[in-house]
Amino acid sequence: MDSKGRALDNIYIERLWRSVKYEDIYLNNYETMNELKDGIKRYFKFYNTERFHQSLEYKTPDEMYNSAFKKETEGLAA
Repeated sequence: MDSKGRALDNIYIERLWRSVKYEDIYLNNYETMNELKDGIKRYFKFYNTERFHQSLEYKTPDEMYNSAFKKETEGLAA
């Protein structure tokens, strides 16, 4: 937070961790660190492959990434 506008960079991470806490951690009573790690892995897989995001026009992050990657590779082939 040492330059102008740096505080705004945290918005995305703070929103992500809010989602993790409210959609996974608070709903599951993890009792061990291994359970927590496994639960977080499952959640992030769900978050990236199945959970629709309003800011991404109701697509998943994987769909957005793959469509951008496809456009990039098509541009290189032309």
